Amino acid sequence: MQRSVFFISDSTGITAETIGNSILAQFEGVQFEKHRLPFIDDAHKAEAAALRIKTRYAQSGERPIVVNTMADPQLCEIVATSGALMLDVFAPFIGPLEDELHTRHSGAVNRSHGLVDFAKYEARINATNYALSHDDGIDVDYSQADLILVGVSRSGKTPTCLYMALHYGVSAANYPLTDDDLEKLELPPKLRAHKSRLFGLTIEPNRLAQIREQRRPGSRYATLKQCRWELEQADRLLRQAGIPSLNTTHVSIEEIASKIFDQFGIEKTMF
Repeated sequence: MQRSVFFISDSTGITAETIGNSILAQFEGVQFEKHRLPFIDDAHKAEAAALRIKTRYAQSGERPIVVNTMADPQLCEIVATSGALMLDVFAPFIGPLEDELHTRHSGAVNRSHGLVDFAKYEARINATNYALSHDDGIDVDYSQADLILVGVSRSGKTPTCLYMALHYGVSAANYPLTDDDLEKLELPPKLRAHKSRLFGLTIEPNRLAQIREQRRPGSRYATLKQCRWELEQADRLLRQAGIPSLNTTHVSIEEIASKIFDQFGIEKTMF
């Protein structure tokens, strides 16, 4: 079975897509053709979206599904003329909150991801710059790091650092373990003073070899033998040093970040 899904928002569509994908993941027997329609913030755009959805309905013969985070009920009504199944993410919460807060919601568009708090925005930018400038473990100052990710090359350190910086304003650095580090089975000197802030990332050898083969085809760096050796040595080093670690092979970046925050007792909310 295949169904078309449209994530529609008056803003970026990130909320609709994130929540929608979480819900759709519960239906393993269905293949979903996904479309994101952001910035549907006036009647003209809503009508164009409705036409696109209606056209897909006619082409496939299957009723499309719309995951909707538009705040304006009039825009929602326009999109609903497409005949799609409308799943309004906000609807279950608006009424109870209005009753609890004794006020009506504004219905203002494009509010979820607007630049509302300049201090928080600056914190995200500073954390992102920190992650980028502390990405290779060379000539860096870890004194300002909230945490430091340690692992072999291509084990997921950089994307995890950037995710935590962009979404939570966490200053995360990373250190790629070298062959020299792995042969000595000792924490590099520059990390020893920051042991309490270290967290290891590992990955299954086959997956690591696939990732490295895409980066450096045919190289020793990408061979399964080299990947296995590095991962085995890294595991020994981390266990010997008493550093907590996580296998990232089947874990999303969001879950990796949550587990790291839990390990360090970091309580951060997404900006």
